[in-house]
Formats: sequence, C-alpha cells, structure tokens
Amino acid sequence: MTKEYKFKEIEEKLLKEWEEKNLFKTEEKPDKDKFYVLEMFPYPSGRIHMGHVRNYAIGDVVNRYLKMKGKNTLHPMGWDAFGMPAENAAIKSGVHPAKWTYENIDYMKKELKRLGFSYDWNREVTTCNPDYYRWNQWIFLKMYEKGVAYRKSAVVNWCPHDMTVLANEQVIEGRCWRCDTPVVQKEIPSWFLRITDYAEILLNDLEELKGKWPEAVLTMQKNWIGKSVGATIRFPVEGSTAAIEVFTTRPDTIFGVTFMALAPEHPLALELTKGTEQEKEVSEFINKYLSMSTKDRNIVEEKKGVFTGRYAVNPLTGEKVPIYLANYILWGYGTGAIMAVPAHDERDHEFAKKYGIPIKPVIKPIDSEWNFEEKAFEEEGILINSNSFNGLKSSEAKEKITEELEKKGIGEKTINFRLRDWNISRQRYWGTPIPIIYCDECGIVPVPEEDLPVVLPENVEFTGMGNPLEKVEEFVNTTCPKCGKPARRETDTMDTFIDSSWYFLRYCDPHNDKAPFDKEKADYWMPVDLYIGGIEHAVLHLLYSRFFTKFLKEIGLVKVHEPFSQLLTQGMVLKKWIKIEKLLEILGVDENITVEELKERVEKLSKQK
Repeated sequence: MTKEYKFKEIEEKLLKEWEEKNLFKTEEKPDKDKFYVLEMFPYPSGRIHMGHVRNYAIGDVVNRYLKMKGKNTLHPMGWDAFGMPAENAAIKSGVHPAKWTYENIDYMKKELKRLGFSYDWNREVTTCNPDYYRWNQWIFLKMYEKGVAYRKSAVVNWCPHDMTVLANEQVIEGRCWRCDTPVVQKEIPSWFLRITDYAEILLNDLEELKGKWPEAVLTMQKNWIGKSVGATIRFPVEGSTAAIEVFTTRPDTIFGVTFMALAPEHPLALELTKGTEQEKEVSEFINKYLSMSTKDRNIVEEKKGVFTGRYAVNPLTGEKVPIYLANYILWGYGTGAIMAVPAHDERDHEFAKKYGIPIKPVIKPIDSEWNFEEKAFEEEGILINSNSFNGLKSSEAKEKITEELEKKGIGEKTINFRLRDWNISRQRYWGTPIPIIYCDECGIVPVPEEDLPVVLPENVEFTGMGNPLEKVEEFVNTTCPKCGKPARRETDTMDTFIDSSWYFLRYCDPHNDKAPFDKEKADYWMPVDLYIGGIEHAVLHLLYSRFFTKFLKEIGLVKVHEPFSQLLTQGMVLKKWIKIEKLLEILGVDENITVEELKERVEKLSKQK
C-alpha cells in the first residue's frame, strides 16, 4: 500500500462514478419513510465562500447518514438567481444580467460538485428561468383573484438623478449610493400582497414550532408580526371638521395627553398650516424628513419637531392640546400620529422637555414615589388625575376607558399588528415581470394564464437611469386581452423574495410544465424535515415562505400549513485570518497606510472579499 494519499485522483474518480451512476437521484417511494433535508439556496454571486460550505456540509452529512439508515431522502440544490448585483454589473460593464448570472451559476455549480455534496442535480431550480418564474406569475394571478394581491400608492426612496427607486441599504447618509444625489421620498403606485390578513395565523402557528425552531427566531418573528391590543381614538381638530386618529396600547393614559404628534408625511401635516404663518417652517421641516429613508429615520437620536399653530381637543376632557410634527413619528406605523403623554412615554418626555410642553402624570407607581419631571413612568400602576377613573389599576382602566370611548362614539377597542402588507413592486429589470396589463377601456387586466410566462425582453439598455423595461416599446405596448384595444404592460418586476417563498415546493416536481408542482408529489415530500440556513433570514424569508404555504394550502395545492418542520441556523463565519501583505494587495494600498485608515477600508469590504 502506498503511503501517499492521492486525494485529487481518488476524489475525481469517485465524483465521476457518482455522476455516472446518478447516485443521489431521488424518486417518490410511498412505501419508504421520507426525509427532506434542504439548505437555503445561494445567490449566484460568482464564487462559493466559507459560509456556503459550512451550511452545505451540514446538510450533506445529514443526507448521507439518513440515506444509509434506509430513509428515502430528498436533498436538492438550485439558484436564487434574480437580484440587483446582476443589474448593477450590467450598468457597470455592459454584461447582460442573464449572461452574468448563468456564467456564475456554471462556475459555482462546478465548485459544489467538486466538493462532493450529495445533491440530486436532476431537481436543480434556477429562479431567473422562465420555466420557474412563470409560476411566480401564476401564483400572483391566484392571489389577485382572491384579493390578496392589490395595487395602491407607496412612499419609496427616490433618486432624482438616476430616476429610480432605491432600497434602504442603497441610501447612504441620505444620498444615492451610486451618484451621491440627495434622496427624496416619493409616492408611486405599487403592487402589494395582503400578508396582514394572515397575521393572526402566522403568529398563532409559531406555537407549533416551539422546540423545533431556535427560540431566537420565533421571538424575532413574533416581534415582527407585533400583535398589540389597544384602542383607536379620534381627536377632533379645533376649528375644523378633521380629526386625528391614533392607535394606542395605553388608553389608560388619555387624561395625561399634553400634545399631539404627527409624522411629517401625515396627510394633515400641510393641510393644517395652509395659509398660516407656520406654513413655511412646517413645509421646510416636512421636506427635510421626506429626504430621509425610513431606515435613517428609525435611528434618529435627537427628537425634533415643529408646532403647526393648530390644536386638537381631547375627546374625554375637552382640553385643547397643541399639534406638532415630530421626526420620531413614522408614517406607515400605526396611523402616523400619536397622542403624546410625556409623563408615561420616554420619547414624548424628551420631546416635551425640549419644547417646554407640560408633563401631566395620570398614573403613579403602586408602592413608590416617582419624579415625573426627571423621567417618564412607563409601567402600569394606579390612575390619578383621571376624573372618575381615579384609583383604578391600569389593566382595569384600559377596559373601562375603552368602553367609555365606544359609548361616546369617539373610539373603539382595536387589535393592531406591526406587520405591514408586502410591497412587491421593484422598478428594475432583473426580476419576474408582474403579469398585469393596463387598458384605458378596461382598467387593470390580469394576463390570461395561457399567455404565461410574460418573458423579460433581451434587447435592453442598462444606463442606471430609471427602469430599463419602460424603454422597451415592444415589451410595454401590447393589446388588452378583454377588448383587443392597445394597452400597456406593467413594467415593475417582483421582489426577489417571491422567488424564495416557494422554491422548496418546486423541488418536489421541478420539471412540471402544467402546474407549479404536482400536489401528490408535494404532499409526499412536504414539509421540509430539516431546513438549514443563516439566522439573518429569521424574519423576511422565513415569514414570507410561511405566508405562501398558507395561501397555497387555502387554494388546495398543499396539505401542510407550515413549510419547515425543523430549522437549524448554522451560525455565520465572522472572521478568518489573512496575511497582511495579501490584505494590502486586496485593498490596493501600500504599507504606509495608517491603522485607522486600514480599519476603515476593511470595514467596507464585502463579505465575498
């Protein structure tokens, strides 16, 4: 026996043998116990990195072990292939996104095969292939039929120079990441999915996943859905027929309201000051914060505001309270307005101290003293300064005060969710075209199923200015399927999270050209028994996958209501050692760089580098 282990020779021989024998090909075998093991599929960025290897090695070990134990295992692989990097590459170097993507897939597939992972490559799925995204469009049409998909205006980050919508992560300190132009907030028509209709069931079904999913993930999903029970209350605007509607989880504090605060985007913000001496100051304040992304607004530390010159009336006390615009109130959260109670909310307290607004305590601690001028008391306690409700505990007062509001017709008990409907519109080329046609005669018309897929055109110019699809006349101009008159095709494409929200089902029947998948095959394999991926996907991808599964169950395509029985979050590769000479070469700098400059450069490196 030779002492030398010729790993290259041995491995290449075995890999060839495995491929020739189709060793990992899987079929449904109803007489055998199944096990579906799946790792989150990668974006084809160009190279497999250590994060991928760590993830996929776990799935490979599980699959091989269970296969040897006699289980009928399914272990597929594919590509989450739509996304902005491909379009950015097209803008930068002129390479078409499809060419860039498929070349990367070819390279990464060779890397995965060379690693010897036990994938059934016969089930490979590529989401930018029309054979796949036609079913994105089909599912969208089913959601449109059921009223789950709908169109409304949405506020987005807009670059006036590039004339394009920016994701939050593309807004750097209020400016476009590509051209450094100040970003503005702009309202444009968008397509939404009504995930809020599923909020209660998405929350309740987390109970079934306890002990099977990491507790941290369950907590993150619960917080993201964010169920809260409270009251909706209407505060009339003095001298107007308008009223400011607020949602609060603390109706027990209504007697302590000393000002109202509106988001800068609130529809009443400009209306209240039209023709007044405050109009200019209010308008400047609004414009300042409209240029900030929601992400940046969320991390604003200093509370700032502007008085509108108008007052609202507390519906239970009749007291007038000033109306402010405030930078810490966000449009799209609740009603975009709050009843501000400085004595019992720390943000309101900070704002009141800054602008000299009274602080009126209406709840005291049960068994201690409190300095309300120094800090807000945010816990529950005993009501004071609250008329007939004095002496009640907060929990009881919430119910009693809500009953009083309902009796007077000025409010009602409300269950609210932090979760918002999913805006799936993207003003970009490299994504699934939304299968909708606009006709002057017939209005919004869905593309007939027999005309799917709506395929992305290839003759597109990528300039970085606006949505490339809008400039392709042969794509945009079409005929109405209803009346046959000239019509216009929707040019928005779908959020790429759509692609990954059901791909695990397509693996069950990847070559079906009559349906997204065969129900019997999906019922055999689903749910995924072990799903492996990073905890950074704890909320959006996993929540959207759960939402899609519940919708597909509603329309009779699957029997399961949860897609993933067990979730393993494998952790992230945070650090690897590298020689200083190699690092300087990667960064393109010489050895005279300071430690501070080096640190700054390193922090800007992408995870791939």
